[in-house]
Amino acid sequence: MGRRGAAASGRRSVTRSLSHVARLTARIGLLATVGCVVVLVAVQLEVIVAKNVAIARQVANAHRQIVALRERERAQQRTVDRLSDPRGAIPEIHEKLQLVAPHQELIYVRGLAQPTPAPNDDWPSAP
Repeated sequence: MGRRGAAASGRRSVTRSLSHVARLTARIGLLATVGCVVVLVAVQLEVIVAKNVAIARQVANAHRQIVALRERERAQQRTVDRLSDPRGAIPEIHEKLQLVAPHQELIYVRGLAQPTPAPNDDWPSAP
């Protein structure tokens, strides 16, 4: 019986070691799986954030274009309103067609002298 007890004890220690190794392997596998899931979630989140930033930039650009188009539309509407009135349309027609009203003359000026630049006062004068 002594030998059987020693052999059984040896088997138990081997079984315990295998049990500990199996648990350790399972824990490492579980940790690796959880780590992979966390990494995948982080990558997905980064992709989503990048898409959101790109879309936000596109929306901001669209808003800027809308503002510019509305300003252009207001300017065009002012031009239409001005040209709808004869007091605004007649001078425009005369200017475009180079027509003159009675007692008016066209004066063409050729060879205008180039304006001379003003001296820079912020630079010290040469000694």
